[in-house]
Amino acid sequence: MTRRHDIYAAVTAQIAAAIEAGAGQWRMPWHHSGAPVMRPTSAAGRRYSGINRLMLWASAEACGYTSGVWATYNQWKDSGAQVRKGAAGTHVVLWKKIDRVDDASGSSGGGDDGNERRARFYARSFVVFNRAQVDGAPDEAVIEERPMEDRIAGALGFFAGLGIPIEYGLHDAYYRPDLDKIFMPEQHAFESDLGLVSTLAHEITHATGAAHRLDRETLRDYYKGLAIRAREELVADIGSAFLLADLGLAHTPRPDHAAYVASWLRALRDDPRAIFTAAAKAQAASDWMHAQQPAAAPLPLAA
Repeated sequence: MTRRHDIYAAVTAQIAAAIEAGAGQWRMPWHHSGAPVMRPTSAAGRRYSGINRLMLWASAEACGYTSGVWATYNQWKDSGAQVRKGAAGTHVVLWKKIDRVDDASGSSGGGDDGNERRARFYARSFVVFNRAQVDGAPDEAVIEERPMEDRIAGALGFFAGLGIPIEYGLHDAYYRPDLDKIFMPEQHAFESDLGLVSTLAHEITHATGAAHRLDRETLRDYYKGLAIRAREELVADIGSAFLLADLGLAHTPRPDHAAYVASWLRALRDDPRAIFTAAAKAQAASDWMHAQQPAAAPLPLAA
């Protein structure tokens, strides 16, 4: 087991290195092709989320994996498969909830009446292997992607189901919290329908932070400083990446985010937990959007 500090530091270092490597092309480790591999699940079909999704994306990209199925050594063994000798696994994080009881003096108590029970979460890392690293794995279900025009239409329908007003006109793309409205350029201003959907996903992710939705402090304090603004942009970019992957659409680099790369790297270096926080808030935004849809319940989380 890896100590919690080491987990935060190791994951942050890997993400920071990926950001630096892609900075020249504005390509971040959460940009993706929209392929099924970007919707990672455990061998039992439980989906990975938050920081784990970023870590598995980075590993799949670096190693050229085409499968989105991951499992521990023993999980593969129990399914009748065998991880190949010498295969290098990928670390993911499991959050464990532990209840602690504090008495009025602040010391740890035994749960007597009058004592306050508080929950604490501890990070524990474990190693998973991609299906491409094992022999004898059960056949993977073939997912036939819908035509691009159907996926675009589905995404626009998904956005419409959120009930967030969108105005198209002679605007830059932005969200105004005071009006609770998204302003977008005319649709013909985009080079492709995917460009429009990607931009809209980003602005809608900002909108999830409104006080009557997720009440995200980085949106509330957006104009109080570049560092806060950069953290909100990080949440919006990762959140839209999660959402577009769910919708089977690519999340491509945005040159206008070049201004934030230095701030993102500075935040990660100053606080090893910063990327964990951003990924958690991005996942919360994506989950909120899915929860507004009338579709079937989402897959349970693996970690």
